[in-house]
Amino acid sequence: MGRPNVGKSTLFNRLVGVRRAIVGDEPGITRDRLYGEASWRGRTFRVIDTGGIIPDEKDLLPSEVFRQAQLALAEADAIVMVVDARSEQAAPDIDLARLLLRSGRPVFLAINKVDSEKQESLAEDFRNLGISRLFPISAEHGRGVAELLDALVETLPETGTEPEPENAPAEVKVAIIGHPNVGKSTLLNRLTNSSRAIVSPLPGTTRDAVDEIVARAGRRIRFIDTAGIRRKGKTRLMAEKLAVVMARKHLESADIALLVLDATEGVSALDAAIAGYAHESGRSVVIVVNKWDLVTSGQARAIGEAKGRRVEESRRGSDQSRYAQQLRQALKFLSYAPVVFISAARGEGVHKLFRVIDQVAAERRKRIGTGEINRFLETIDFERASAPFSRRVKIYYLTQAAVSPPTFIVFTDRPGKLHFSYQRFLENQIRRAFGFIGTPIWIKNRARQ
Repeated sequence: MGRPNVGKSTLFNRLVGVRRAIVGDEPGITRDRLYGEASWRGRTFRVIDTGGIIPDEKDLLPSEVFRQAQLALAEADAIVMVVDARSEQAAPDIDLARLLLRSGRPVFLAINKVDSEKQESLAEDFRNLGISRLFPISAEHGRGVAELLDALVETLPETGTEPEPENAPAEVKVAIIGHPNVGKSTLLNRLTNSSRAIVSPLPGTTRDAVDEIVARAGRRIRFIDTAGIRRKGKTRLMAEKLAVVMARKHLESADIALLVLDATEGVSALDAAIAGYAHESGRSVVIVVNKWDLVTSGQARAIGEAKGRRVEESRRGSDQSRYAQQLRQALKFLSYAPVVFISAARGEGVHKLFRVIDQVAAERRKRIGTGEINRFLETIDFERASAPFSRRVKIYYLTQAAVSPPTFIVFTDRPGKLHFSYQRFLENQIRRAFGFIGTPIWIKNRARQ
């Protein structure tokens, strides 16, 4: 914990051993709580990075950051307060130190940005904060961090480590993606029944990816709220650019992507581009149409006028089936993705998402036996296929080589990539016979010899 721009996220990244938190010179980059796991001298413990704290700040965003930090404080067994050795003490430092000392937990003072022995004398200026455990460190270079960890682990309570059962359920990773201000953080809070992510009307509030695990019906689902993905020309601050990069990274490590759209806006070119990222990376996709209550309640007129959009389109889209049809036209390459209409703010329709996630996760891991799929292959009339390339390729054999996503290898009489129309025809036939709802299908061609 500490004031903005003192190096908390740099220290967090060093402790957990990966670049989990976005780091930059701009103050106030971290906003939500970030969790990571660290190990030292045989002890494993969880580290929580918090946003920069200004206790008496009344503005919405800083006060929300402070609330998130207080939730982290309630969970903690020990606290590291980070200060910048090169800056003068301020009233917020004293107020925060008093707040942390009143918590009754062990408090360590990390005086950061002490890069050499000559600068160690700067640490003495912070004695008046009243924290006796004082450590000059350089989070960026690792200097002094070992001494801090040695003292830290001695105060942590002993906890029995229970081995994971051999048949422990696999964790399903679900990334929540979309452009800024479509309700991703509100959806995360609703799905996890918590206030895990900061929600505000300001676009781009979320920067670091925020994750939370939900245990449901014997299965663990890790929901990951990512930063809103913008066009390159719209990201000016370095923190925003890094947030988009991290959002893409977390998307590619997920199993399922919840593509969140704003029902009052329809599908934009940016929505289609974000959907393309998920599709091309092989993620399963569920299209989530959020703010549906604004369309059905007639409030779309005011919103549409405020944004300069055609209100008539919103009114015609009030029927879900008609709206879904428009989505399919705009996102033709996601024809396999189920569509769920919700209001994250009101909680309407959110319960349906869990059923759809379970179904899509099962379809993603589905495997079809080679015998079954080749019996299916015999039933396809390739002569009647609309694909013009079909008559020039002869299929001998078809097998499923992998799952997540389902990958099929087709053995033919010639090498090279299949014609896209022929591949689409084959994919449609596979879906008609075996389903694979919500997941892309990859088809690779190999010559028989």
